[in-house]
Amino acid sequence: MVSRSDLQQITPYEWEIPVSHRPDMRVPVRLFASEELLQEITRDKSLEQAVNAATLPGLASAVLVMPDMHQGYGFPIGGVAATRYPEGVISPGGIGYDINCGVRLLASRLLYQEAKPHLEDLATALNQFCPSGVGTGGRQRFSLRETGEVCRNGSQWARRKGFASDQDLRRTEEGGRISGADPRYISPRAWQRGSSQVGSLGAGNHFIEIDLVESVFDPEAARVMGLQEGYLALQIHCGSRGLGHQVCSDYVKSLQSAVDRYGIQLPDRALVCAPMDTPEGEAYLSAMACAANYAFANRQVLSHQAREAFESVLAGRVKNWGLSLVYDVAHNIGKIETHSIGGKEIEVCVHRKGATRAFGPGAEDLPSEYGKIGQPVLVPGSMGTSSWVLRGTEGAMRRSLGSCCHGAGRVMSRSKAKKTIRGEDLRASLEKKGITIRAGSMAGLAEEAPAAYKDVDVVVDTVVQAGIAAPVARLKPLVVIKG
Repeated sequence: MVSRSDLQQITPYEWEIPVSHRPDMRVPVRLFASEELLQEITRDKSLEQAVNAATLPGLASAVLVMPDMHQGYGFPIGGVAATRYPEGVISPGGIGYDINCGVRLLASRLLYQEAKPHLEDLATALNQFCPSGVGTGGRQRFSLRETGEVCRNGSQWARRKGFASDQDLRRTEEGGRISGADPRYISPRAWQRGSSQVGSLGAGNHFIEIDLVESVFDPEAARVMGLQEGYLALQIHCGSRGLGHQVCSDYVKSLQSAVDRYGIQLPDRALVCAPMDTPEGEAYLSAMACAANYAFANRQVLSHQAREAFESVLAGRVKNWGLSLVYDVAHNIGKIETHSIGGKEIEVCVHRKGATRAFGPGAEDLPSEYGKIGQPVLVPGSMGTSSWVLRGTEGAMRRSLGSCCHGAGRVMSRSKAKKTIRGEDLRASLEKKGITIRAGSMAGLAEEAPAAYKDVDVVVDTVVQAGIAAPVARLKPLVVIKG
C-alpha cells in the first residue's frame, strides 16, 4: 500500500506520488487533500489504485485524485485521468458501473417559511411521483425502439416528449446528449433492463432532496443561478440504472481479450481497457454514450415528475411553486475534451470516476449565462449534512483538467454501516433535526448514514483552498427521499 511517506507535498492542499515511486508508472499521481483528509485516504487502497491507473497506455498528464476519494473497482472513486485521443485507452473501470451517475439542482422562488407547512405532503408526493428502489421501474414503459431513442438522444428525446424545456437542455452538461451513441453496441440484457426504468430513482446513495438555501457566499453567482438565501431548492442524484450497470459489466468482460490482443500490461485486471481507435474501444465508447444519454433522460424525467409533485401539493396554496434547473452534471463518465497540457492544446478522453466537471469562466461548453462566472459544480452531502454549490475556476482548467470533487466520499463500507448503524435509530435522529425521511428500507438508510462519509465541509474547503472551485451557496436538507 502507498503510505504517507510516499507523498511529496506541492502546496498545503496538493500532493504528488512521483513516477520514481514504481517503475511501471507512466505519469505521476497528483492528489488534492488536506492533512486531515490524508489520514482517511491512506487507510484503504485508493492511492495504490491511482498508482495502478498511472500505468495505462496513452496517458497525457498526471492521474488526479480528489479529496473525496475512496477505494473503487480498478480506479479509485474520485479519480481523473486523461488519455490521448484516439490512440490512448478507454477503461470502463475509470468511468464506473453507474455510467453518468450525476446530480442536478433545481431552484425555486418558494420561501422556506411559506413551504414549511407543506413539507410532509411534499415528501409523500415526491415518493409517489418518483419511483425508487432496487429494480424498480418508472411510471412509463417503453418499447425497445423508444428506449433506443432515449439512448441516442438523451434529454433531447425528453424535450420532444414534453418532459423538458429549452432551458433544461441548455443547463445540462453536453446539452443532455453525448454524440456517438449507437444502441447496436448494447446487449439484449442491457436493453431489457433499460426499457422500464426511465424516470426512476434506484437505491444506494441515490436520492431526491428538498433543501433550504442556508447561506450564500457569492451573491452575483447565486443570482445568476437563481439561488436565494431562505428559499427552497431540489436535488436529484441518480444515473443510468440497470442499463448502465449492464453496459459496464458487459465490457469489463469483453475487453479482457482486447488487453491480451493489444499487448497491454496491467497491474490489476480491473483496469481492463482498449485503445480508442480499435473496434473494441470504439464499441465501448458508443455503448457508454448510450448509457450516459439514458441517464441524462432519466434525471430529466425525474425532474418533470418532481415538478408534478410540487404542483399537486402547492398549486392553489402558494404562488411560486415552480422549479427551474440550475445545472445537471455527470460524475461517472468519459468525455472527449481539449485541454492545455504542457503548453499545448491536446484532445484527450477525460475519465472522471466519482469526480465532476468544473469548467471555469469563458469555457465554450457553458451556457451563456454562466460564461462569466464558470460552471455550477454540485457537491451533495450525505443525507443529514449540508450540500454545496460551487463554481468552476480558471485554476481547475490549469491544474485539474477542469475537474472537482463530487461529494463527501465514503469512510465506511456499506456492509460495515449496516452492521454498526440501525436504520430506525438513524431515522429518528434525522427527524429530530427536522429532516423528513422517506426510505424504502431501514437497511438501505443505514448504508447512507452521515457517519459512513467524510465531512463534506472539509472536502469542499480543500478544493476551495486548492483553487479548483469557488463557493457559491450551502444547502441544508429538509426532506430526503431514498430508495
